[in-house]
This record gives sequence, C-alpha cells and structure tokens, in this order.
Amino acid sequence: MSTPANHVQIWDSATRLVHWLMVVLVATSWWTAENGELEYHRYSGYALLGLLVFRLYWGFAGSSTARFAEFVRGPRAIWAYLKQLPSRVSDHSISTPGHNPLGALSVLALLALMIGQVTLGLFAVDVDGIESGPLSHMVSFETGRACAELHETLFDVLLVFIGLHIAAVLFYLIYKRDNLIAAMIHGRRRVPHDRSTAPSFASLPRFVIGVALAGVVVWIVARGGNIL
Repeated sequence: MSTPANHVQIWDSATRLVHWLMVVLVATSWWTAENGELEYHRYSGYALLGLLVFRLYWGFAGSSTARFAEFVRGPRAIWAYLKQLPSRVSDHSISTPGHNPLGALSVLALLALMIGQVTLGLFAVDVDGIESGPLSHMVSFETGRACAELHETLFDVLLVFIGLHIAAVLFYLIYKRDNLIAAMIHGRRRVPHDRSTAPSFASLPRFVIGVALAGVVVWIVARGGNIL
C-alpha cells in the first residue's frame, strides 16, 4: 500500500524563477549564436552569468531545498535510490523533499557545464579577433581561439545532459506519476504525511543580497574585469 500523501510547498519563488530563466536563456544563447546575433548573444551570456552566480549563492544561503548541503548525497544514498528506481512508488525515506539523490547529480552536472560554458565564452575570440568575450584581453589570441572552440564543443555536451534531464523528467511523469514540471511551476510537491514538514524558506534580505551580488559580478565582467 502506498503512503498517504499531501501537497507541500517545496520550491521557493527564486529557485523556480532561476530554473525557467535558465531554460529561456540557454535557448536564446543557442539561437543568437546560430543566427550571428552576437551582440544579443553577449547579453544573454551576461544574464546567464548573473543567474549562475545567484544560484551558487542560493545553494549556500537560500531556502533549505535549494541548498547543496541538503540534497547532495554520497554514493551509498545514490546506490540505494538506484535500486528502488524501477519501482513505480518512490521510497521517500532515502530522498529529500526536494531533489532526490540522482536528481542532485543532474543539478550539479548542469550547473558545472553552464559555468564552464559561460566562462569559456568570456575569454573566447573569433577567427578575425573582432567579436571577443569581455575578458579575452586577459589571454593570448591562441588561448582565446581555443576557448571559442571549447565553447562550441561544450555546448554540444550541455545539450546531451539537457536531453537526459528532460528524459528523466518524462520518466517520472509517465512511469512514476510524479509531475516534476508542475512542481517547478507552482512550487508544490506531493510528499508522504510523515515527511510533510514544510522546508525553511530564505528571507527577502538574503534574496536581495544574492541579486546584488550577481549584479556586481556581471557589471565587473562586462567592464572587462576593470572595477575602477
């Protein structure tokens, strides 16, 4: 018999907004690059940089379900979750109300890939040396070209992981009847009654600090690292 469940607010507004803005901006970055709209590509990259800085900050100072320390688990927890994965009923005793141990790896992988992608773009130089990242003056032309090539290659890797992420979401939706898409829209998720304690949510001042931090980092990078 399945454990009775109810819906609890799991994801805060900041986490959900960052998630969907990243979806939009990754698509925007791809489209602008494919169509030669490099000025808008740069703006999209700045916006992604700001979101990544905020998400890293939020992973330490944000709501409990957004903190890395709350959902990142070790090999034993991951293995235990993998063993029960074929079951249509999830064992909530080995997962947190937010990300499960396997989903945590997906979050870390996608964040790492996007950080690498954006960082390479900041130092990238095109073939003619005309369109360059704001920090490209800090490296040689050869290094800038290498960053540009890796920037393109890493995006293909990112697409593979995005595809895996979408497949996992569909697996949970169709097979486990767990609508993660809706949960990331309205923030609520079904949890067992014995696990229904609401997470702790970060205060507004913490959110403001995160936004300010992201804005400062983007401002410094856009100025080529010059803060004077």
